[in-house]
Amino acid sequence: MIRINLRIILNDRFMVKTNLNNRQKNILNFLDEDLGLLRAEIEDKLAKKEVVSRITVIRDLNKLVEFGYVILKGKGKATKYFLLQKNSLLRELNIDQYFKKEQGDREVRIYNEGIYKNLEGLYSKREIELWGKSLEHFKQAKSGLDPSIFKRELERFIIEFSWKSSQIEGNTYSLIETETLIKQKIPAKGHTKEEAIMILNHKKAFDLILVNRKKFKKIRKSDVIQLHNLLIKGLVTAGIRSQKVRITGTNYVPLLQKPDIEKALKKLISHVNKIGFVPEKSLILAAMIAYLQPFVDGNKRTSRMIANAVLMANDYLPLSYRNVDVNEYRSVMIVFYEINNLYGLKKIFVDQLKFAINSYFN
Repeated sequence: MIRINLRIILNDRFMVKTNLNNRQKNILNFLDEDLGLLRAEIEDKLAKKEVVSRITVIRDLNKLVEFGYVILKGKGKATKYFLLQKNSLLRELNIDQYFKKEQGDREVRIYNEGIYKNLEGLYSKREIELWGKSLEHFKQAKSGLDPSIFKRELERFIIEFSWKSSQIEGNTYSLIETETLIKQKIPAKGHTKEEAIMILNHKKAFDLILVNRKKFKKIRKSDVIQLHNLLIKGLVTAGIRSQKVRITGTNYVPLLQKPDIEKALKKLISHVNKIGFVPEKSLILAAMIAYLQPFVDGNKRTSRMIANAVLMANDYLPLSYRNVDVNEYRSVMIVFYEINNLYGLKKIFVDQLKFAINSYFN
């Protein structure tokens, strides 16, 4: 069984609070695992660890509220306690409500260099355990499945990922047409040549990852550029851009100058390589490559591809985005561009992780 040191991964964020007793630290950990708990539920969880009175639990909860670690929602017996999310990137956001304000009425935003102070500790304990489950699942599949079945499952994943990632970019191929194109190299009628190239480029980029899987344990600038080159070959110009780009649907303005872009990309790669928890590396790359917009086009494709490369290099299940709503994905990316809110993209990541565990290599 895979053993995950949650104490290290969570950076001891509750253990270092010397003004909290062990019981209060346990309460914080309970709230980190669940989205809100009643006082009675907290009492039941504590009772499994020690004998504690109701008044003591009330006193502990009041102190945690006073210290600013916990917030209350509801009234009376229906009152629930929630862990106060300190990371502003992960503040829950109503996407529909956000987009009630038209683009022209939303503030113009520029690239935020200060975002890195919040790009760590992005997963809860429960989410970390889910990633551990995916790690075990993928390792067992590779060792337990018949090689021909494993190969067929991997091929199915590549087809579905190539289809959905391309669809997010406006590609109109169906899943069946994508399968025919990848397996038999037969383009579908009624579609442009560029659409076929986009899909086949996904396949080539993923093939590169499979051949050089361990290479992506540590990310290099050349890795990002190589994957991008494969993804956009025959479509747009390769290389770090030296011109301004604008993104449909948002007032966000990425960095303008090539030296600034290269410096920011270097900083991103350095930050990612210092992160210990692999799925956190993957999420950061999925968000930040797209946010930085280092290329003229193909930025989101590159972000999804290299995020999967990092997962596979470390034996985690990759994400196909198979059942992602395209408009939802585009919306959460715009929200990240404009106000650096990562809540929506992380939710997609976790939902796709659950989908992957249930849908691939079983």
